[in-house]
This record gives sequence, structure tokens and C-alpha cells, in this order.
Amino acid sequence: MSNEKNHSPINGYIMLFLLLALLIGGVLLLRIYVGAFMIVAAVLLIPGFVLVNPNSSRVLLLFGKYMGTIKQNGLFWVNPFYTKKRISLRASNFDSERLKVNDKLGNPIMISTILVWRVTDTYKAAFEVDDYQNFVRVQTDAAVRKLASMYPYDNFADEGLDEDITLRSSVNEVSDALEKEVQERLSMAGIEVLEARIGYLAYAQEIANAMLKRQQATAIVAARHKIVEGAVSMVEMALTELSKKEMVTLDEERKAAMVSNLMVVLCSDKDAAPIVNTGTLNH
Repeated sequence: MSNEKNHSPINGYIMLFLLLALLIGGVLLLRIYVGAFMIVAAVLLIPGFVLVNPNSSRVLLLFGKYMGTIKQNGLFWVNPFYTKKRISLRASNFDSERLKVNDKLGNPIMISTILVWRVTDTYKAAFEVDDYQNFVRVQTDAAVRKLASMYPYDNFADEGLDEDITLRSSVNEVSDALEKEVQERLSMAGIEVLEARIGYLAYAQEIANAMLKRQQATAIVAARHKIVEGAVSMVEMALTELSKKEMVTLDEERKAAMVSNLMVVLCSDKDAAPIVNTGTLNH
């Protein structure tokens, strides 16, 4: 529950006019005690002026007691004995350092996050935590570490996993989970999370080369699988068309030889060098 309350200060321009009137009157009546009293009163009024810029606020304390928060923009005057603490209400960016953590599979990865946040409750930001800006940094790093341990970096067939969400491919889902986790941690400080997303993601240096080779091998196997599927379809189509049009009659041995030759040509990673037979089928 929020304990923030709005403070309604006195218009600063009215008090500024009064201050000038006291100073002028004090100078004119300086020879009598009234003039000195007016000058002293004017000096005491000066610390009460407070300027609040757009998207900024001032938290007011009177000898340790919370008196309220000024969120209006302009020049105001408050009790000169108030302690005035400035808290920005603007949106702020936080780009965390790259952290070395383990993903769900235990692989070391490097990860960082970009966070956009702002203060919505000045009471909580000022009094519920010691330093709300440092609180944002520490809790964001903790949330990123937890998030990284919940999902694998990527899916690999040999791991026996079929994860729908991975850190590398599921950008929107991971960002939503990160935003929710960070918001839960920062709500006690009166902070609203506007956006949270992964800013940097990569395998740690000690396994980066091995994982790159692994990804390349997985891609090669997948490509070969597609090539073999296509080659089998093409060989089947060729045999079917030859049989349908009765262009040539092949026994089982010659069919096997033809299939073998076509599979070699279609599946080879290099251009085939055909040998032209100018004789008969048997020579």
C-alpha cells in the first residue's frame, strides 16, 4: 500500500513579491527595529523557495517526518525548515553489465539486459529502500541470473529436449518473462518497469568455439536430411516415369545400379564427373 501524499505548496511568485516588499521596506526602515526585523524575516523566507521541473518531484521532510510530495511544476514556497529531496519521475535507461551465468542445461553464457524504468511512488523510492537507483541495478542483475537458469540457450536434438522457449529464439517470450520478474522485484521501491529485454546474449568464451562447431554440425545434418529426402523423391519419380513411358526395360540389378548412381550424383557435395558409355549396356 502506498503512503505517498500530495503536498499543496504556496505559490512561489506571491512569496517572491512578499520577499521583495520586506527587503525594500526593511531598507527604508533600517534605522528602526522594524526595518531590521523585516530584513531578518526576508532572509528566513529564502530557503522556503523550491523549483520543480517537469517530470520531477520534491519529497518534503520536517525533522524526519514525511510531509508530502510536490509533483506540480513551477516555483513554490514551503516551510523553510523542510528538507527537500529531489526524485526524478522521468523514464531512465539501465544497460546492465554482461553477466556470466549458466543456462538451464548448465552451459556458461554471457548475458545482459536493457531496462527502461521510472519512479511512480516517491514515498517508496525514498523510504522503502536505501538507494533506489542502486536497488534497480542489483535486482535487475538478480532477475537476469534467475531468468537465464530457467531456459536453455538453444535446442539441440542430442540433448533430448524439446523446449518451446529458448533464450536465443524466443525473444518476445523471454522479454515478457524478464519484465514480469523485474517488476515483481522493483514494485517494493515504487518503480514501474516500462520495458525489459535481453541486450546481449552469447556463449561464454571457453565454449563458444565448441558450440559454434556444434551448431554448424546440426545445420549440416539437417541440410543433408533434406537433400536425401529430395533425392529419394527424384529417383522414385525417375523410375516411375521410365516404367510408365516404357522407354527402357530395366531388371532389378540395373535398377539398383541406376538408383545408386543417381543418389551419388544428387547427394554429393561436389559436382559429379560423369563417364559416357558409348557402347552397350553391358560394356
